[in-house]
Amino acid sequence: MVSNTQTTKTISLDNYGIKNAKVQYQLSPEQLHEITIAKGQGEEASSGALAINTGEFTGRSPKDRFIVKDDITNDRVWWGNINIPFDSDQFEKLYQKVTSYLSGKEVFVRDSYACADANYKLNIRVINEYPWSNMFAYNMFLRPSEEELKTFTPEWTVINAPGFMADPEVDGTRQHNFAILDFTRKIALIGGTGYTGEIKKGIFSALNFILPVFKNTLPMHCSSNVGEEGDTAIFFGLSGTGKTTLSADPNRRLIGDDEHGWTNENTVFNFEGGCYAKVINLSEENEPDIFRAIKKGAILENVVLDSNNNVDFEDVSITQNTRVSYPIYHIDNIQEPSIGKNPKNIFFLTADAFGVLPPISKLTPSQAAYHFISGYTAKVAGTEAGVVEPTPNFSACFGAPFMPLHPTKYAEMLSRKMKESGVNVWLVNTGWTGGPYGIGTRMKLKYTRAMINAVLNGDLGLYNYDDYHIHSVFGVAQPRTCPGVPTEVLSPRATWNDDQAYYTMAFKLSNAFRENFKKFESYASEEIRRGGPQRYAF
Repeated sequence: MVSNTQTTKTISLDNYGIKNAKVQYQLSPEQLHEITIAKGQGEEASSGALAINTGEFTGRSPKDRFIVKDDITNDRVWWGNINIPFDSDQFEKLYQKVTSYLSGKEVFVRDSYACADANYKLNIRVINEYPWSNMFAYNMFLRPSEEELKTFTPEWTVINAPGFMADPEVDGTRQHNFAILDFTRKIALIGGTGYTGEIKKGIFSALNFILPVFKNTLPMHCSSNVGEEGDTAIFFGLSGTGKTTLSADPNRRLIGDDEHGWTNENTVFNFEGGCYAKVINLSEENEPDIFRAIKKGAILENVVLDSNNNVDFEDVSITQNTRVSYPIYHIDNIQEPSIGKNPKNIFFLTADAFGVLPPISKLTPSQAAYHFISGYTAKVAGTEAGVVEPTPNFSACFGAPFMPLHPTKYAEMLSRKMKESGVNVWLVNTGWTGGPYGIGTRMKLKYTRAMINAVLNGDLGLYNYDDYHIHSVFGVAQPRTCPGVPTEVLSPRATWNDDQAYYTMAFKLSNAFRENFKKFESYASEEIRRGGPQRYAF
């Protein structure tokens, strides 16, 4: 349902330490669109969408993400290179500097909430330096009604000041940008970066701590949709593996594209009120729902416009991480409210640039836990400086940068829910076939869709293993046939036409899996450890 809530309510930010600010409260997306253009911070694309540039940072900065170490987090957070501790007193000093910086400025404030299930609702106040950042918050968080705003009390606050540059030597940061979570003060403090993804991922990270610790609910970095029979499908995957694309199915209602919770009542609810999709090489033919969602109210990030303000989706001169943010009601076929029941199938999506994983395979419970903890995809040559060949990229639980607890905590919750619900788990390779990146070709989207539809329609013989081949390296069960997919495509080895080269590459990847898993072995059960690939290697 479209919600352009505006209110005549006025608020003061004095209690946040932001003094004498010109507060623009709860502006409509149309107003924020026009203010952004008037300030010269963006332009309107031919589609009507707002095109902006996020500046120095066109993606998240994981090494500059911190969590305040205090009584709440000290013994619970999995501290290390992902969850970097920050001193509480240092946070207070930096917070005061940021709020002093915003004092006297025009700021944009939005009250919103996360979690579509009312039992888990988290009220959020977002304070932005830039109007387009506030428009992003409108798109991505859930939108309270006018009546709800009258009595709205924020529980968490996001303070977002892209123009504030920290002094690392004084402020305790690594460099001038930072994103810090404080669970005692319930504040996400973001500075020195205009990348909007830090706003949503800050709240996602907070919920990834709050839900399992205090609500006994599994948070998931996934997309989901629901069929006509009420069956919910869940899609895990890192950026670029197809979560948003594959969940936007015209024959199924979209619950959400990125962040969800799975409750003890066996329901799945969306955290967000919008979608944040990559648009590199976007086309209406391949991804019609996303393409058509790019209209007035959407925000395009770091794309290149031609002289007629048309977007060149193939131009990656600014970044390969070109994005669009839009409210979920820009998609025609959505679930309202964004809650699904009865999860039946889980898909782990991976873009395997080694080209050795089957395009689809059925996982046992131990394999599912192993692959969930591993969270594999691959980087391809040219995406980062120094990457000249396929490189494995493991991100625990398919979202390690946002997971404050140890990955096995989430894996244990997932395993329990899998057993309780009888859900089936599938590993889907949306990456390369016929050879690695540079030799093989990317798996055709129409084949991936056909395989997923076959699962959802019950056409893959879920319980008849005579219809499957057990992969000799990874031990997963790959179907021998699938409606709408050529038989030879289902066997990655057959697509190579060179068995020795195939197995050399397959064992190279299996070695990478085992090496990555070493850091989890002392926490994982024997059953989970058996879910990994063979130990033999060339």
